[in-house]
Formats: sequence, C-alpha cells, structure tokens
Amino acid sequence: MDQTERQPKRMGWRFVFLALLMAIAISGLVRSLWLDVYYIPSESMEPTLEGGDRILVSRTDFQSDPIRRGDIVVFDGRGTFAPLNSGKGPLADAGAAAGQWLGLAGSDTTYVKRVIGLPGDKVVCCDAAGHVTVNGEPLDEPYLFPGDAASKQAFSAIVPEGRLWLLGDHRSLSADSRSLLGAPGGGMVPVDRVIGRPVQIIWPLDRFAAVPRPAAAGPTTEDGQ
Repeated sequence: MDQTERQPKRMGWRFVFLALLMAIAISGLVRSLWLDVYYIPSESMEPTLEGGDRILVSRTDFQSDPIRRGDIVVFDGRGTFAPLNSGKGPLADAGAAAGQWLGLAGSDTTYVKRVIGLPGDKVVCCDAAGHVTVNGEPLDEPYLFPGDAASKQAFSAIVPEGRLWLLGDHRSLSADSRSLLGAPGGGMVPVDRVIGRPVQIIWPLDRFAAVPRPAAAGPTTEDGQ
C-alpha cells in the first residue's frame, strides 16, 4: 500500500518540475523572439512612462513598420549612452530600462527614449517660440512633461545615416542625445541597437494601458496647438 501511495507523489513532483522547465523554456523563446518586459527606474520619460512602471516591449513592431519620428524605443546603449553612465556623469538620469523577466534583473545598459531625429534630419533647439525644429519645421510635442521647456540646452545636429537622435519626454530630468554632444558618436544611437518598442504598461495595475504609437511628430500650427 505504501508503494502505491508514494508513486503518484513522485510522479506529481516530476510533472511539476517538467512543467516548470517547459514554462521557462517557452518564456525564454518568447522573450528572445517577440516580447520582453522592462522596468523603468527613472522619471526621464514622464508622463508617458513613470518610474516603477513595467513595460511590455515588442521586438517585432519595427520589422513591419520602420522607426519613425515620435516613436519610443528601447535600445542597447553600449558604445553611445552606456560608457558615460557613471552615476555622477551626464547620464545619471538617462532613463535606463532595466530588463526584467520572471523577476530576474537584466542589463543596465538598456535605455528608453523618444526618437526626435531620423537619419538625415537636422535637429535644432530652439526657435523663437521655444520649439525644437527638425529640418526647419517646429515640432508639436504633446508628450512633453507639463511645464517643461522643449529644451533649455541649445543644440544643432545633423543625424548621420543609420543613427537616431533621442530625447526624453521629461526634458528637465532627462540626460539624452543632448548630453553627449562632442562625445564619440555625438549622442546618436545606431538604428541596429534598437531592441524594440514599448507596447503596454503592465504594472502597476492602476497604470495598465497600451502605449500608443503616435504619428510622426509634425509641424505645429500658428497658435502652437
């Protein structure tokens, strides 16, 4: 009787162990091919993404629809942002997006920012009305943190082929492409370092919402609306 009672228990634990291994394998496959989860540790992308948010990032969105101006991107900052992220340098508040999956911490060289300049664009701050301009046209930036200026730092940059000019939405707290003017690469991130696009805030639950993909940022109207 003892043997017949213990056998199902051993089989049960074996089944649980195999199911756990399969779940880990499937989640790893999903992560590597389609989706990933990241934690937002800073306030540099407020109000769109807040510190403490967990976001679901699609690795495939840009395969069918290329990156356009106004997109939010998660990217590998090695060789551009990461070398200067010392904690005391210009990228202390760069908005690193620490990778999270099943509670495991990911790379601290991954960042999240908004695309302002595409390859070939001339990005300038600022015009007489205080707008960032791209190719001479002022940008309408409704995503900016309320009360923030488009930038208090003047800049002018021409984005090389294969690179992106990136800024945070909370400009007064964001270290971004502006902070790297004069550094190798000029603060412009290679397109092939983009990991994916945030598509959903999944935590905390009171912020559960899709992250919409905006139309490319365009010129403002005469009244600034």
